[in-house]
Amino acid sequence: MSEAELHPLLLQLEPEPGPLTPQILRALRTHGRPLRWAITAAERRADGPARLQIEAVILRGELPRSGEQP
Repeated sequence: MSEAELHPLLLQLEPEPGPLTPQILRALRTHGRPLRWAITAAERRADGPARLQIEAVILRGELPRSGEQP
C-alpha cells in the first residue's frame, strides 16, 4: 500500500454548459481525491468559451486503515 500524499494542483478548465461544480470535481478527480479547491481566476475570451483557473489540494495514494502504521 502506498502512503497518501498531498499535492497542489493548478488546473485550467473550459466549462461546458450546465452546472459548474460537477465539471470541476470531475476534472480534479482525474488527478486524485480533491480535498479543497477554489476558482482563482476567470478569463473571458472573444474566440471561445471562458477559461477558469482552479487551484486545488489533491490527495494521492491511500490513507492507512484504522490501526495500521503509516
